[in-house]
Amino acid sequence: MDNKVLKDIIMDQRQFISKVLEDDRIIDREVHDKWRALVEADQIKVALGARRAGKTVFSILLLRDLDFGYVNFDDERLAHLEVEDLNSVLEVLYEVHGDLRYVVLDEVQNIQGWELFVNRLHRTGIRTVVTGSNANLLSQELATHLTGRHFQMEIFPFSFREFLKYRGSGMTALTTKDRGDMKRALEEYIRTGGFPEVVRDPSIIGEYLSTLYSSIITKDIIARHKIRYVKTFREMAISLISSFSTTITFNRLKKVHGLKSVHTVKNYVDHLCESYLLVLLEKYSHKPNEIKNSAKKVYVIDPGMIGVLGMRSSENIGRMMENLVMIDLLRKRSIDPMLEFYYWKDDRNREVDFVIKRGTEIKELIQVTFSSGSTEVHERELTSLLKASADLGCSSLKVITWDQEANTVMDGKRIEFAPLWRWLTEDRSA
Repeated sequence: MDNKVLKDIIMDQRQFISKVLEDDRIIDREVHDKWRALVEADQIKVALGARRAGKTVFSILLLRDLDFGYVNFDDERLAHLEVEDLNSVLEVLYEVHGDLRYVVLDEVQNIQGWELFVNRLHRTGIRTVVTGSNANLLSQELATHLTGRHFQMEIFPFSFREFLKYRGSGMTALTTKDRGDMKRALEEYIRTGGFPEVVRDPSIIGEYLSTLYSSIITKDIIARHKIRYVKTFREMAISLISSFSTTITFNRLKKVHGLKSVHTVKNYVDHLCESYLLVLLEKYSHKPNEIKNSAKKVYVIDPGMIGVLGMRSSENIGRMMENLVMIDLLRKRSIDPMLEFYYWKDDRNREVDFVIKRGTEIKELIQVTFSSGSTEVHERELTSLLKASADLGCSSLKVITWDQEANTVMDGKRIEFAPLWRWLTEDRSA
């Protein structure tokens, strides 16, 4: 590509940077403090997450007080760039921005062979931030060429805390009115979700999230992975999203969708997870094979996406609450990568929604329920929680409810009941 054309494109993209830095409505994300402290570290920084989750703005704000260059490779004018053109890109970046110690390469995975270029930048001392919306494609190249020389930074749609911060709402609820306001805000968050553009303008939710979903399915998965059975894949994707907070098996999906191979099913599910639409949770076991072969629980990256695709949250509030807890646990892991999450189930089908593990220690067991009456909660949730506590040797027990807040002791075990809005507003920054 001609350098003059490249310069025009990069100058246009520089104006986008200025708009971001001048927008007083933009907020820092909860993981900013962690990664700002590591900006000067020698490792390449890789921001991963769903399309439109805020990776670009996060990366710009991460470097806002520093001299950096920026290139967005998702720009259609750069669609035909080859890896040999990347040196020209670097030359134009120097021309536009002057001396460079830092550079952001946005959606650089679109350029085959990008990792060799990033490796060269690293060797020359340029601190590089790479963004991408496909975990697998990035991780394969990183593992091959940048082993031990990169940090992965996962960026999710806004949490409920970030949603409140963007709206300028407080996160303390001392009065009856405060608590009512908090629950009303949570209901709104469940309807709209946390994709930044939707939080900024909720009126666009239907068209915006439908288009985003279509782009992820078509561009990031069907085209990139050359999906053969397109209609079946689309049907499976919707089926999995509608199954949020429930268990799935690859064999069952194979039969339902008429596929011949479990391997194909697993590939399809993996593609959806790698593109940050879905998350799978495995059953806890001391046996690796049992973990591998067990049914998985499926969760969706954003509550707004669930509603827009036809699964009405008001009819599935308990499942929606569980989905919110799962995604917020992932945000916590983005700050503390030692955390692991599972569900627990015994041979009598007693189940606990979340097992929180750090290293070799089970730190906490969590049940999630919409039920508000203590008798109903006891019947549906507490027996399983106490059994898992005995089996796993964990005494930190929590039930997340819609609005019940209390502590109780059963069978000598203390159980904390916490409303979802309170649990979601706890500090995750440390």
